[in-house]
Amino acid sequence: MKLIKVLILCVAALAAVPAFAQDTNMQILLDKVKADKKLVVAANMDLNEAEGKAFWPIYDAYQKDLQAINDRLGKTILAYADAYNKNALTDAQAKQLTNEALTIDQDEVTMRKSYAARLERGLPGKKVARYLQIENKIRAAIRMDLAAGIPLVQ
Repeated sequence: MKLIKVLILCVAALAAVPAFAQDTNMQILLDKVKADKKLVVAANMDLNEAEGKAFWPIYDAYQKDLQAINDRLGKTILAYADAYNKNALTDAQAKQLTNEALTIDQDEVTMRKSYAARLERGLPGKKVARYLQIENKIRAAIRMDLAAGIPLVQ
């Protein structure tokens, strides 16, 4: 579990940076964190060969879909930051950004349910639960870090 804590700290540190940053060094760091995350998952899943064959393609697809969710969230946060920094957030913008954030949350839950069902076809229930716990811990750390850096609406 120590590896998970280190990974969570790395991922949380990256969460403050937009996922679509063009800086080469940032891309290298992001690629390293993704690889480290995969290592953490592998170290904690204890998959046999058959389970691994079922799990890893689903894991990769999940990460791709999760990146799309993260990109949407990043754009929403940046839109809020822009309006906040200009002291120009209107009630209509606040409502629209809130609705988008709630939609993103709902889409993520829907996605997780879909992937849980896919995982259940090839893994025992405990291993599905373990994987979802690992993902949840990492997401919780990211969300906590993001929340700490986002000021309340004024």
